[in-house]
Amino acid sequence: MENDILLEVKNLCTYFSTEKGKLRAVDHISFSVKEKEIVGIVGESGCGKSVTAESIMRLLDEKNLVSYEGEILYKGNNLLSLKKNEMQEVRGKEIAMIFQDPMTSLNPVYTIGNQIVEGILTHQKISKKEAKQKAIDLLRFTEIPSPEKRFDQYPHELSGGMRQRVMIALALACNPKLLIADEPTTALDVTTQSQILDLLNKLKDELNMSTIMITHDLGVVAELCSRVIVMYLGQIIEIANVEDIFDSAQHPYTEGLLNSIPHIDGDRSKKLNVIQGTVPTLDKVPVGCNFAGRCQYATDKCREVEPELKEVMDNHFVKCWNYELIRKTNKEENEIATPY
Repeated sequence: MENDILLEVKNLCTYFSTEKGKLRAVDHISFSVKEKEIVGIVGESGCGKSVTAESIMRLLDEKNLVSYEGEILYKGNNLLSLKKNEMQEVRGKEIAMIFQDPMTSLNPVYTIGNQIVEGILTHQKISKKEAKQKAIDLLRFTEIPSPEKRFDQYPHELSGGMRQRVMIALALACNPKLLIADEPTTALDVTTQSQILDLLNKLKDELNMSTIMITHDLGVVAELCSRVIVMYLGQIIEIANVEDIFDSAQHPYTEGLLNSIPHIDGDRSKKLNVIQGTVPTLDKVPVGCNFAGRCQYATDKCREVEPELKEVMDNHFVKCWNYELIRKTNKEENEIATPY
């Protein structure tokens, strides 16, 4: 394994036991995260993004209805082989996570300061006085105004942007090396979103922290990430550097996501592009390519035989039988749009 790889997921499957049988929510995915790297995971709701994050943190274990296959290697150690108390040491101290809605993640009956101090004292042997000072310093680092005052306030007394900053401060309490951010800007206004993204960039530059950014917003990906993982129905269907994804997407699903982005200078009389259909449910996963039922390029082979994730360009992987046709179509459209 390369020395600069912090996290390596190998052939991971996550299964849920349900009334309809054992359903595979994450389907043989493999990827890595390097030190000081921000990797984006994108896809529609129901594509397995959050389950992937929760599998890495093993937050689903408590339900006793979840099983795993494969490996999740953090600094070379397989997290799936750790005992419950051993994994508890990893959470927060080595890998931390922030969630989409901080109001449901923060305890409403405890002050902001008490919640951060509790996280610090759980993993660090320092006094309560030192923990309080560190909590205030963390609030200041996340650019919350008047951190001494906010320390004694409750979650409902803060704005949505401030609550998200508190969640980031909580995540930073024990100096983790990897941060998983699950839709951290979804419920925020545009200005606050930009501030939170700047803060996440600050974590990489000043704390040497790696980040997995889970989002459906490709604008967030373009601004923050160096590599992008595109997921569909529990599978990784494309991985590439962010520039390659935006300039030369090879999978029709990725192409559909990009075409669905509204442009400020676009023709307002035209309807927005959409990907027809919906993501199938886990108990009705199609034979062959999972995306074939919604794909304009699909052939009989697509509906019968599942493609493999293969490298089609330098560090650009795609899971599609017809990627060459898509590449050709995109090239022709670009030549028409910008003739020279």
